[in-house]
Amino acid sequence: MRTSFVAVTLLAATLFSAASFAGATLDRVTKTGVLRNAIVNDYPPFGFIDDNNQLAGFDVDVAKAVAQRMGVKLEIIAPGWETIVGGKWQGRWDTCICSMTPNTERAKVLDFPTPYYNSPAVLVVNKKDDRFKSAADLSNKKIGVGIGSSYETYLQKTLVIPGSKPIAFPFDNVQVIPSDEEVAFQNLALGPGVRLDGVVSDLATANARIKRAPVFKIVTELYAEPNWVATDKGDAEWDKKVADTIKSLRDDGTLAKISQHWLGEDITHEVP
Repeated sequence: MRTSFVAVTLLAATLFSAASFAGATLDRVTKTGVLRNAIVNDYPPFGFIDDNNQLAGFDVDVAKAVAQRMGVKLEIIAPGWETIVGGKWQGRWDTCICSMTPNTERAKVLDFPTPYYNSPAVLVVNKKDDRFKSAADLSNKKIGVGIGSSYETYLQKTLVIPGSKPIAFPFDNVQVIPSDEEVAFQNLALGPGVRLDGVVSDLATANARIKRAPVFKIVTELYAEPNWVATDKGDAEWDKKVADTIKSLRDDGTLAKISQHWLGEDITHEVP
């Protein structure tokens, strides 16, 4: 009897805890009138420090549009990528509109209410390098990626994007070099194989880099990469609010306008 009582007590406590958390983020944003969005500040053109020392970029403007549509003020935080993807935010921020691709590990600690843009992963090499024709040529090469990015798990042949088609890995023995992405491109600019043989990034970022420094070229697209809004685990009411807001901004063309402004094309169409 005592065991049953303890079990019932634990079950009741668990249910109470879940009920008390449900809608907590939505309640906090509504009561404070502030949406706190985490962002990456070294990932142009999505998030970066501009010449006026202000955070700017596609993700920044999407976050502004989300806050405006919700009728609240926006506060932007840049806590660092590893901190964001680690989950357990505990109310420090409410959303991550920060170019995050879901994967199996991230889905254990974060929720992904909705996609908001799609930009394929690409292989970028030095313009003088003629060794690469396809993804198969990644074998036995030194390839730079952003620390903690999905590109790292792709090159390790372990990337699974929930809800997406299985990804092909037509290469072996890639030497993955994680670093700040800015550093990776600086190293690639030194010449073919000097420090890196290539960098894996997304198409929009690669095009922006090439426009700024035409010493790079794109070899090939590697896989489809949907980017989703991330939230802390376990608040279905908040997730629905976020998803509904993104849908509204997509339906009325707001997301497309932001994309055209920063990227010269619309990458915000709904991911199939």
